[in-house]
Amino acid sequence: MKLPHRRKFLHLAAGATALPAVSRFAWAQAYPSRPVRIIVGFPPGGTADIVARLAGQILSDRLGQPFVVENRPGAGGTVADQAAVSAPHDGYTLVLGGLNQAINVTLYDKLSFIRDLAPVAGMIRTPLAMEVNPAFPAKTVPEFIAYAKANPGKLTMASGDVGTPSHPAGQLFKMMTGVDSDPHAGAAGHPHRG
Repeated sequence: MKLPHRRKFLHLAAGATALPAVSRFAWAQAYPSRPVRIIVGFPPGGTADIVARLAGQILSDRLGQPFVVENRPGAGGTVADQAAVSAPHDGYTLVLGGLNQAINVTLYDKLSFIRDLAPVAGMIRTPLAMEVNPAFPAKTVPEFIAYAKANPGKLTMASGDVGTPSHPAGQLFKMMTGVDSDPHAGAAGHPHRG
């Protein structure tokens, strides 16, 4: 997207969400004049999809044009990122991104197209939680760390997939605490015990 157009879009998007008192009719005349795509790099029903649909509905109501969510799951969001970068640079294709882009740049060698994306607005903060089965003997984080150190390689960790935020968070936890877990765990579908 050319810089002047992107700045105009950023101002309009910020105004659309921050100034509800502004006439919907006045905004609709300037932007958008046709439907806008919001590409989501994850399957329907997840957090990213729900956020995109809620934001799309609010923007549709305020700007008078449909904001249509298109799910393009795969490769930790890079399929969606590539689709957004390949679309015309006219402000009518948005991609819902986040931490996954920062993670993917470190995991994949050939993601130079990520640099062609520019953030428009922060929308949500998503906390990560550590959970165990209620029958698990550790009830606090220090107890969990002590248990893991006493049982190296016997615990597994579940995450959305390699490169999703929960994966490096789990790896960081292991690194910071010195615990060891099953090296084959981490992707969806793998069993977890802790």
